[in-house]
Amino acid sequence: QLQLEESGGESVEAGYSLRLSCRASGRTRDSYTMGWFRQAPGKEREFVAAISWNGDTTWYSDSVEGRFTISRENARDYVENTMYLQMNNLKPEDTAAYYCAAQFSGRYPKWARKYDYWGQGTQVFVSP
Repeated sequence: QLQLEESGGESVEAGYSLRLSCRASGRTRDSYTMGWFRQAPGKEREFVAAISWNGDTTWYSDSVEGRFTISRENARDYVENTMYLQMNNLKPEDTAAYYCAAQFSGRYPKWARKYDYWGQGTQVFVSP
């Protein structure tokens, strides 16, 4: 089992920045791709960004490319790994619940249904 816990969601004004964190514990010795997804009210869950197990490769959706940066820290002791999403120049359309997820395959970083574990989500609200 892998446990994921997000934090960092807040209410901010447009143009501000936030950094979301996702703490992964449990099967941290295994290699897995991690990703961020978001879901706005009344909309489907959508891909935001993903990062390979060693951090060498990243993927972004067109809507956040250039504004958001994904990164991760793999702890040497394998007790806990952490993933981040730095969100700059936030826009009202970024308002959503943000979820972190882990995929052991790593072959489908943008496909939500291919992820094996999910966190509970953290809410981001961006006012105009």
